[in-house]
Amino acid sequence: MSASLRSPNCFSPSYASSPSISNARPDISEILPRLYISDLTVAEDPKILSHLGITHVLSAMRGYVAIPSSSSHPSFSLPLTHAQIPLEDSPFSELAAHLPTSTQFLRDALRDPNSKVLVHCLQGVSRSASVVAAYLMATYGWTPAQAVGYIKSKRSVAEPNFGFISQLQEYADSLGGSRGTRKR
Repeated sequence: MSASLRSPNCFSPSYASSPSISNARPDISEILPRLYISDLTVAEDPKILSHLGITHVLSAMRGYVAIPSSSSHPSFSLPLTHAQIPLEDSPFSELAAHLPTSTQFLRDALRDPNSKVLVHCLQGVSRSASVVAAYLMATYGWTPAQAVGYIKSKRSVAEPNFGFISQLQEYADSLGGSRGTRKR
């Protein structure tokens, strides 16, 4: 992916038109090629993760996440890299403190052309969408509104809470220069 993309509409169609995803489960959305958002149920389902070839999972929630492994599910052979952000879905949760690390996790994972990354929270609505929005802002120089709007075009249930929207703007400001603040 080139960081010089000009329009949020230049990516592949949403998950509904992708045969590999629409047959798997409607609770997962392909945001970019190889980058997905889902709920917790999908993140814990070895069949879906295996079917999609997910190699990295970023959990944006507190609590235990039963990420499949070959020891817990012998038929599951993919090695998964898992990271977790202990984040409540509250406008007052400190999302901004985790955005540089989560963005770097996504960048590192997506640098490998064979990796596929799933970002999830409990419902796949606010926390996961906010984390992916921050990645889009840092990578493509989009504003928070552009990033969230693009995610909503791929996942209609995405709706970061007002506190996360405010923190995404803070993150955009911290990116410096025109990155995260330019209009397209």
